[in-house]
Amino acid sequence: MNPILNQIGTVFIPVNDIEKARDWYCEILGLPADGEILFGHLYIVPMNGTRIVLDSKIYAKNHTFKTPAFHFDTHNIEEAYAFMQSKHVNITTTIEHDQWFNFQDPDGNLLMICKC
Repeated sequence: MNPILNQIGTVFIPVNDIEKARDWYCEILGLPADGEILFGHLYIVPMNGTRIVLDSKIYAKNHTFKTPAFHFDTHNIEEAYAFMQSKHVNITTTIEHDQWFNFQDPDGNLLMICKC
């Protein structure tokens, strides 16, 4: 039996301002932004499945995601795109192949939403 599980537990995202990042991620995910910031630099975003941890201790401008390390799921890519536009998110691509688009968080991390 292998002691390493074939699952991803958490993805860490480097952010500059932990409170601002918490509020932004919670807003776009429709979550309350009332969770505790741990140790002054960590916020665990309540997710279904793989967790996201926002971490201001690991932030450096040159350490942000230049390519998406993961994607957020959606059932309706057009609706997700319009929603992100309404939130004035920096969208970096159009909807590609009717399946996905990329955008940036306020710290410049490149992220993706994909129809699944």
